[in-house]
Amino acid sequence: MDNAWHGIIDLAIILLLFFGIWRFRAPQTARSGNLAAALALVCAVGVVLAGNPIREPAAVVLVLLAGGCVGWLVALRVNMIQIPAMVAFQNGAGGGASFLIALVELTRQGSELAWVGQFSGVLGIVIGAATFSGSMVASAKLASVLRQTPVILPRHGWILASVLAGIGILATLAVLADGPVVLCLALALVLLSLALGLVFALWIGGADMPVLISFLNATTGLAASFCGVVVQSRLLIACGATVGASGFLLTHAMCRAMNRNLFKLLAAADWQPAAQGSQTSQAPAAAESSAAAGPPDSSQPSPLERAVAAIGSAQRVILIPGYGMALAHAQFEVVQIAERMKALGKDVRFAIHPIAGRMPGHMHVLLAEAEVDPDILFDLPEINSEFRETDLALVVGACDVVNPAAIHVQGTPISGMPVLAAQEARQVVVCNLDESPGYSGVANPLYADPKTILVLGDAKLTCGRLLKALGSVQ
Repeated sequence: MDNAWHGIIDLAIILLLFFGIWRFRAPQTARSGNLAAALALVCAVGVVLAGNPIREPAAVVLVLLAGGCVGWLVALRVNMIQIPAMVAFQNGAGGGASFLIALVELTRQGSELAWVGQFSGVLGIVIGAATFSGSMVASAKLASVLRQTPVILPRHGWILASVLAGIGILATLAVLADGPVVLCLALALVLLSLALGLVFALWIGGADMPVLISFLNATTGLAASFCGVVVQSRLLIACGATVGASGFLLTHAMCRAMNRNLFKLLAAADWQPAAQGSQTSQAPAAAESSAAAGPPDSSQPSPLERAVAAIGSAQRVILIPGYGMALAHAQFEVVQIAERMKALGKDVRFAIHPIAGRMPGHMHVLLAEAEVDPDILFDLPEINSEFRETDLALVVGACDVVNPAAIHVQGTPISGMPVLAAQEARQVVVCNLDESPGYSGVANPLYADPKTILVLGDAKLTCGRLLKALGSVQ
């Protein structure tokens, strides 16, 4: 009877978790979905603690309080711009917890484990440790602690192949060995797996970080699921498998959105040094445009005045927010501009590129923070065909995601990546910090297009001036 009740309770917690994930589908229900998923995890922790004897309850309580307080403080201090780096860090923490549990159980129980448990323990160590170090590299890149461009070591492929071969040998020996030697093999396996994560994540550039985060999220779930096999926890197996499956689905979706081959990306087969050809082919156009412009003429309207006039005469407008908007904390001004244009009777929509916020869904969260109407948010596949019928495309802090070079220039880090077709609009206003290339390092020919109005400067200040000027438009 006890086993039956345990099964029912586990099933109820898993269903509650699924319900929370299901609520993530829409911005209006995402908050309640997050609370439901959090409640499911709290219940899971309670079930685990209640169903297992605790030798040092005081230590468990202290550790839970310490971890909870640290998490609470971090959540209070981290702003929305830092969310991608924090998510990568937390994902790494999950991988670290998984490989530590697998390490302890594998060395504690040893030969008492069935072969399935031993095999799962070894996989938990390898996947968990590699996920931990890989996620730390991803977090450091997203936080700009490490440079965003790919880091290719001398003979990088050979290093990776050697590490994988070493892991395979040590994993086999760890499963076959017995006694104290298992601990030595397991520790060596941890070190090689950590090296695997580092070598693997270093060669992924900032532009492909959404795919890496999604993939590492999936591997964290796999590691947790294998740990569940070792400790014989149905909840851990189910929750880990859910995270793994959703992570792989998201990885597939991100690869499709970015026109990337996952295997080639992870093997660095798609990487090429920062598009020298693309920069040289596009930079002269921008230079000629700047040279032709000559010294500023005080009798001519300023870029801001021209932008206001373009907005005033446009009826259909598409706003394109990018990571520069996020860095400038300009989402509130951008949403206010959208509301002002709607008040003027204009058809206003947002076009959201999958990687605009450096991780899946981040741009939606940023705009939701500014209380945008979710009904005017459209993803790339839904809106890209509408640009040719649009009077004005207003770009705020975006470069790579509106770069036509991705379509017309071969051999660049973004070649083949679907981009928002801002260049097809009748007129374009770009509110970016400067004319420098984005993370890919590929010059953007949109800046030199005669129909483009460049309003350069900090996005928050520029959008504030634009909003003030629109106040006088009737």
